[in-house]
Amino acid sequence: MGAELRIVREFDAPRDVVWAAWTDPRAIVRWLGPIEWPAAEVEADVRPGGAWRAGLRAAGGTEMLWQSGRYHTVEPPERLVFSFRWEGTNHPDGPGVDTLVTVVLRETADGRTRMEFTQTGLKSDASAEGHTYGWGSTFGRLDIYLGR
Repeated sequence: MGAELRIVREFDAPRDVVWAAWTDPRAIVRWLGPIEWPAAEVEADVRPGGAWRAGLRAAGGTEMLWQSGRYHTVEPPERLVFSFRWEGTNHPDGPGVDTLVTVVLRETADGRTRMEFTQTGLKSDASAEGHTYGWGSTFGRLDIYLGR
């Protein structure tokens, strides 16, 4: 079963722009990953059954953390569901912990986008706490990317 993480955030950008940020690998690489571990490589075949993979590189270093998964639901520009797992053994969660991420994007009356993010199947409350920090920092980077 595992722990669950839920984050709700609003972005000052139209929903189509936020959707593109989540689904275009050239955009994803510019905001994915917390500030200490920004994405260095991203591959994404955004269609149901398609695979994604991202490498996060330690800021100022060479160590990489890899994460990957498969897309389950792709309903532009509103709903994206994909699996998420850490590869290798250098992440505290270790390999083989499959989680499920759901991203729902809704337009607000003032043209902003409300994002409802849920990650289920986390290994433990400690893992959920770590992911809360990681995704929070990541969404801060997404906010900056969208404000470019």
